[in-house]
Amino acid sequence: MPQASDIEIRLLAESDIGEAMKIKELVGWNQTEADWQRLLKVEPKGCFGAFRNGSLVGTTTTTSFEDDLAWIGMVLVHPSHRRMGIATKLLRHALDYLSNNVRTVKLDATADGKRLYEGLGFHVESLVERWTGLAIPNGRTEDEVEVVHLNETITTELLDLDRQAFCANRSSLIKELIAHASAVPAIVRAKDGSVKGYSIARRGSQIGYVGPIVATKASEAAALLDRTLDQIAGERVYVDVNTRFEGWPRVLLDRGFTKQRELIRMRFGELSNPTSPWVFGIAGPEVG
Repeated sequence: MPQASDIEIRLLAESDIGEAMKIKELVGWNQTEADWQRLLKVEPKGCFGAFRNGSLVGTTTTTSFEDDLAWIGMVLVHPSHRRMGIATKLLRHALDYLSNNVRTVKLDATADGKRLYEGLGFHVESLVERWTGLAIPNGRTEDEVEVVHLNETITTELLDLDRQAFCANRSSLIKELIAHASAVPAIVRAKDGSVKGYSIARRGSQIGYVGPIVATKASEAAALLDRTLDQIAGERVYVDVNTRFEGWPRVLLDRGFTKQRELIRMRFGELSNPTSPWVFGIAGPEVG
C-alpha cells in the first residue's frame, strides 16, 4: 500500500496540467486548462504537486495579493491515494511558502474539507453558496449598466473598486480574468461616470462561470448579471454568491437559479477584513 513517505512535493509546471486535469475531472470540478495556466502565471512559485514514482497524485495552488492576503485553492488528491495525509502535506507546504509572504491566508472549503483545515489552524469566516442556472435573456435593460470593451481609464476604476470590495489588491488576477472572459464585461456607472460595479464571465469545463460580480446594491447586481447572461444565452452557469451581500437570494431566485451546495470561507493567520458586502459573486473558490 502506498505510504505518505513515498510522496514528493514539488512545484507544479505547465507540463503537469494534463495530469492535474485528469484528477480534477475525477472529482467533477469545473476548472479548465486555462484556469490552471492562469494560476501558474499569477503565482509560478506557489503551485505545488504531490508526486509518487514520478506521477502526479495531488495538487494545491496559492495566489498572493501583495503582502495582505493569499488564497489556497485546487486542493485535490487522486481518489486512489486518499487517506494517506497527502492533502495535509500539500497544505503544510503551501502554508510554509506563504508564511514569509503574507499576513492572512484564506480558502473556500467544502463541508468534507472543513475538519482538515480546522486541524491546520483555519477558522470559519463566512459562507459562500454555489447556485446554478440557465442563461436566459430576459429583456430587462438598465440605463446605468453598460457592456463595454474596457479602456485604460475604465480598467483602472474597476480595479480600484475591486480593491475596496475585496479588501486586497488582486489586480493581476482581475486583469487575467478580463483578458480571457467569455463575454464583454458589464459595468455600472455612478452619477459622476465612475465605475461602481462590474461583472465578468468565463468558460468552465462543464458549465460557464459568472464572477466576480461587484456592486453596491442588489438592483445593480441583478442588472449586471442580466447583461452578462444576455451574452452567453443558452449556457448553464455557476454563480458562487457571497451571503454577506444584502438581498442576494431574490436576485438568483428571480432568474430561475437553484442552490447546489455550500462553501465555507476560512481564515488562517492574522484577523483581517472579511470580503465586503459589495461582492455579490466571488471570482472562484480557487482564488476568492
